[in-house]
Amino acid sequence: MSKRPTSAKRAARPRRPAPRTAAVRRATRETAIEVELALDGRGRVSADTGIGFFDHMLDHLGRHGLLDLTVRARGDRHVDDHHTVEDAGICLGEALARAVGDKKGIRRYGFFCVPMEESLAQVAVDLSGRAATVFRVKFRGSKIGTFDVQLVEEFLRALALNARMNLHVVVPYGTNDHHVAEAIFKALGKALRMAVETDPRETDVPSTKGVL
Repeated sequence: MSKRPTSAKRAARPRRPAPRTAAVRRATRETAIEVELALDGRGRVSADTGIGFFDHMLDHLGRHGLLDLTVRARGDRHVDDHHTVEDAGICLGEALARAVGDKKGIRRYGFFCVPMEESLAQVAVDLSGRAATVFRVKFRGSKIGTFDVQLVEEFLRALALNARMNLHVVVPYGTNDHHVAEAIFKALGKALRMAVETDPRETDVPSTKGVL
């Protein structure tokens, strides 16, 4: 018969890290949004915003960032898709800020470059606690199907502002707007995955200030 471990041995066992998850709900006269996020996921995404192309981009974001992500959104789409997309960015940014917590032990910075056929997207993030967005992207048209290309930037700005992070997005070249947008969301997922990862050599908050 095997012996039960002593209390001293049980105490010596390493504790499992707390799950880095968050759920955010937002209801206004314009939209109703629900977001659930797990940073240490497997890239499982369930997106239902009523905007097909946006759901497709959120799927890329979660899948390539290995984020488990659920987004449910209903909005005043009889006006346009703007409020729904922007408010989804607000909620996802808030969820990211909550899930990452005090940022102790994380890498903080992330950068990724993704080619998508003839297009190339470069995305850099810093979970600095300060919001800033640089968006250097030129789309050739105004729509991807029925999706307004301006909403890519609106979503990213709302995300960065509410996650309190620096977000730089640069597309040096690309001729197909669908490819450009897809490369951006894939690169963002990869960059976020890198930034939120824990660094085994980092035991504190990665800042000379001691807080982010």
